[in-house]
Amino acid sequence: MVDRMVGVPKTEIELADVVRQFGSQYQSRYGDQMLPSQKKALADITACCTRELGGRLYGCDDCQGTFWQYHGCRNRACPKCQGNQTQEWLQERQAELLPCDYFHAVATVPSQLRRLFRRHQKLMYGLLMQVSAAAVKDLCAQKRLLGAVPGILAVLHTWNGQLRYHPHVHLLITGGGITADGQHWEPARGEFLVPVYLLSRKIAAYFREALKKASPTVYAKIPADVWRREWVSFCKHYGHGNDAVLTYLSRYVFRTAISNARILSMDQSHVAFRWKDRRSNAWRTERLPGVEFLHRFLQHVLPRGFHRVRYYGLWHPSKRSESDRAWVLLILATPVATWLRPRVPILWETLSEWGEASHLVLIEVVDHEPAMPRCPHCESCRTWLVGDYPRHGVP
Repeated sequence: MVDRMVGVPKTEIELADVVRQFGSQYQSRYGDQMLPSQKKALADITACCTRELGGRLYGCDDCQGTFWQYHGCRNRACPKCQGNQTQEWLQERQAELLPCDYFHAVATVPSQLRRLFRRHQKLMYGLLMQVSAAAVKDLCAQKRLLGAVPGILAVLHTWNGQLRYHPHVHLLITGGGITADGQHWEPARGEFLVPVYLLSRKIAAYFREALKKASPTVYAKIPADVWRREWVSFCKHYGHGNDAVLTYLSRYVFRTAISNARILSMDQSHVAFRWKDRRSNAWRTERLPGVEFLHRFLQHVLPRGFHRVRYYGLWHPSKRSESDRAWVLLILATPVATWLRPRVPILWETLSEWGEASHLVLIEVVDHEPAMPRCPHCESCRTWLVGDYPRHGVP
């Protein structure tokens, strides 16, 4: 649930405020060109944290006042709804986190392909994620590089800091993997995983073949020199263990095209926002007409049903048993004094089956009831729930 307190002055500009002010103008101008997912995003964000979606009424024992917390829209394009969804998703992913080094790679596409990506989004996005992971897996399988199967988490982004169209895939890769015989964990060699230039060539070659097979008509529209261009920005060591994963998740997995914190101001015609200039490592400010701002934002709303987060290698759903085995192999290969204790109950069963659980203490994940919110009028913690009202049910 995402909260908005009734009776508390709101000074910060949010994306929802921009949508409410300029959404109708945008739909009047571009409504016939909008995807169903874009129309839904506008409708959801407009209703986010309002009476329309229902909410909870609380009372305060100290000031005797009442206040509402309205429900969020939970649309994946809404920046206000990503915090709670991140926590829920992370709890479900605990079983997949391995206590090892991690690497971060980014696969980009040449600018000549962006128009085709925009026109054939599901096809092109899906192929880019698939071939990027396949290229990493195939390079890691080579004995001279790693000689093992890593876990890969791929996340699709389609924007840059200025909200312009820039499709690319972020890849979180375990710094090691299970050998082909399934008996050993092979760690990465220091802070090196695979050569970037080889990864770039492989992704381009794999994408070329996959697109040619999936859609010959789209493939025929691509100039030949596109396949000789750079497709990977970098691949670098990212950190170790849960801290690396948590940092990655917060930065990439649930990031929306723009956060509320980056929206600086709004008037009757324009919106100002800040963006990070990576070349100079400095923040810049850009001011756009409200309709143009929404036009840039909405091009990053993904087609309905498209999964922007996908798992490959050890983290593929069909490889769950191998991922659990990787946990065990990592623990057994770690000196006793520096054991990383697993926090997921399911691993107890896995370890017990393999007879390796006698020396480990597992910490259960316990779900706690959420604390009562503070009163927005007097800051008291002595609040209580008056009633929970569903959508369109707020009196």
